[in-house]
Amino acid sequence: MGLKVGIVGLPNSGKTTIFNLLTKAKAPVASYPFCTIDSNVGIVEVPDERLEVLASLLHPPRVVRATIEFIDVAGLVEGASKGEGLGNQFLSNIRGVDAVIEVIRFFQDEKVPHALGKIDPLQDKEIVDLELMLSDLEIMERRLEKLQDLTRKVKDERLKLEKEVLEKGKRWLEEGKPLRFLELKEEEKEILKPYQFITLKPLIYVANLDESESSKYLFEEVKKELEESGEKIIPVFAKLEEELEEIPVEERKVFIQEFGIEDMGLNLVVKEAYQLLGLITFYTFGDKELRAWELLRGSKAPQAAGKVHTDMEKGFIKAEVINYEELVAIGSWGKSREEGRIRQEGKDYEIKDGDLVYFRFSPH
Repeated sequence: MGLKVGIVGLPNSGKTTIFNLLTKAKAPVASYPFCTIDSNVGIVEVPDERLEVLASLLHPPRVVRATIEFIDVAGLVEGASKGEGLGNQFLSNIRGVDAVIEVIRFFQDEKVPHALGKIDPLQDKEIVDLELMLSDLEIMERRLEKLQDLTRKVKDERLKLEKEVLEKGKRWLEEGKPLRFLELKEEEKEILKPYQFITLKPLIYVANLDESESSKYLFEEVKKELEESGEKIIPVFAKLEEELEEIPVEERKVFIQEFGIEDMGLNLVVKEAYQLLGLITFYTFGDKELRAWELLRGSKAPQAAGKVHTDMEKGFIKAEVINYEELVAIGSWGKSREEGRIRQEGKDYEIKDGDLVYFRFSPH
């Protein structure tokens, strides 16, 4: 399975509309809080122009794209970490995701009342961020209570280190800072991993704008403030993009260029998610299919083989590799092989973004 991304935000921020745009789903949208009670889940194929070009060169019987699973959960309200609204149910739904999208409302619409009565993106952001931090803090405090007793009764270096790391995280959260900004050693990260702390996950802020000048001006102000603290926010025109879904793709591209939108919401979100998570895309090609895979940047060839099948990683012999750019320049797989341009790489080879790989392995 591909990436998992949770979508959060205050009620009526437009997160379900954004979920529908990303997934082409038809989840219900309404102008009252908690229209989303059970999580909406949708699998999305990652947009990949390189895969289209490879398919035209290689003519595979089937093309399989990398995927992202989006989970849209109930609108968050103040006190969610203490069970207000659908708080605890909501929070448990996103603990297992790889990254979080936080939707912030910038649009004006009298038919869709704001949960707090006025458009104030920074206030909205602070409320959601605080609830996520309080939720993590509660889990941390519960575990620390148990560790206090355990470390008194048992002399165990691992438990002692766990206690120290959690105490460091607790102090950090109490200062109002998410865990993703806490400097941690690899060993400390491993200790925190089983707890699935939400604020330790990469987070993408998404601004839900309308076409008004006031909305765009407000976005620039907030963007500037967030960038000063090292955070990014992606602009998405959810209602406009929803309307554009009704017109042909080519006309849509022309319209968004004229309107000055850099790219459609899904493409921007996917690019940012890949960047935040440190991911690259590599491809495999055989008799049955051409497939795109996501992989952590810096991974070696056997780890990439393991994405395809665990047996391939265990019995890895070598990888036959050519990068996308080189293959496209040559024009065909056959010609690349004839010219000796397909390289033989061993277990220490680091897979590059855009590599097309054929794994040789010994089945066990």
